[in-house]
Amino acid sequence: MTTSVPIVEYLVLGDDGSSPHLIAQRCKHCGAHFFDRRDACAACFGTEFTTTGVSPTGTLETFTIVAVAAPGVEVPFVAGLVDCDGISVRANIVNVEPSAEAVRMGMPLRLTTFPIGTDDDGVTAVGFGFEPAATGKEK
Repeated sequence: MTTSVPIVEYLVLGDDGSSPHLIAQRCKHCGAHFFDRRDACAACFGTEFTTTGVSPTGTLETFTIVAVAAPGVEVPFVAGLVDCDGISVRANIVNVEPSAEAVRMGMPLRLTTFPIGTDDDGVTAVGFGFEPAATGKEK
């Protein structure tokens, strides 16, 4: 029995021994990338896609600190756009203080996963975000 499931189809947990990673659909005609299943490309209307891996590391392109959210969602948190070798990923930036002093555009990030909740059958939903990556400059 599966004890954990990804919260989205494009998150691969790595149960086969690989590290957790994201996958994207790539348009065979124009090369545009999309998450989740597509019937047609939003860029060129092509209908053929291949699956491609997404780099587990990237840089923060832009972000916002969310101070107001739906009931039950803990705030503040950082929502960002991460450039993973040319593929843009929208995700929360986690394991960092949600402040303009702690988060900066261009900061190196890496994919991380975390449990979101467990149902009555013991199955845990797993989500993803990006966290600051070690740069070798830490003291």
